[in-house]
Amino acid sequence: MNTAQKQFSLSRGASKKQIPISFLSALIATALVAFAAVLPAQNNSADAPAPTAAALKVNPAIVPVSRTGGSTNRQSLVLQRAKDNQGACDVAFIGDSITQGWENAGKNVWQKYYGSRKCLDFGVGGDRTQHVLWRFEQGQLDGVKPKAVVLMIGTNNSNGNDNTEGEILEGVQAIVEQLRARLPETKILLVAIFPRGQTFSAQRGKILQVNQALAKLDDGKNVFFVDFGSQLIEADGSISKTVMPDHLHLSERGYEIWAEAIEPKLKEILGK
Repeated sequence: MNTAQKQFSLSRGASKKQIPISFLSALIATALVAFAAVLPAQNNSADAPAPTAAALKVNPAIVPVSRTGGSTNRQSLVLQRAKDNQGACDVAFIGDSITQGWENAGKNVWQKYYGSRKCLDFGVGGDRTQHVLWRFEQGQLDGVKPKAVVLMIGTNNSNGNDNTEGEILEGVQAIVEQLRARLPETKILLVAIFPRGQTFSAQRGKILQVNQALAKLDDGKNVFFVDFGSQLIEADGSISKTVMPDHLHLSERGYEIWAEAIEPKLKEILGK
């Protein structure tokens, strides 16, 4: 194995073990520099083929990146919300537009279940795992001390061929790892990615496969996996518009299902 291949092997192996995201960029850079250094030697050797572009592929779901365009407004609002709420709180919700929806379709349910608690909504519409990781790097968790985090993320990574099941899994795993490292005293309620679409589809199958693997993160001590996807679909597999008007985002009834599903564990964690 030549130097570039060794470096790249190290990078891939570390990713599978979920090394801190902050090391990822350095590992990638090291591998690329090593590859450039040995390329001439490879070209002069008949029995040492150069690495292919596919061999250097990095999972985009674990590389922190900011949003662009109008989404930066919500992104900035959430980061500022974290700065304005330093110290202890009961629950922090982290996710995409479905989590952000607690402030819209879910606002009455939020008031019912969380109005008497100090809870923060860190949902950003359109976010993928890589965007949540970027928010963490910008200090979203610095100084915030929630007793529990409710995490639901990954549905936007499942669109089309954007990410494979394995890539989505690694993205969510990286977020959980960062939460454990940055908030070691916080309990994590990892919510299964919701089913989506009017009826059965390949995308639903992808989400189900990811959820099956995510369930393995439940250690019964710090991370608790919660899956109530079956409550969001009908007996024939379809999704009713009374629960998801667009077969993706929740209605008020959908948020009621969510709140009811996680309330027992939240009461246990919060001691209420």
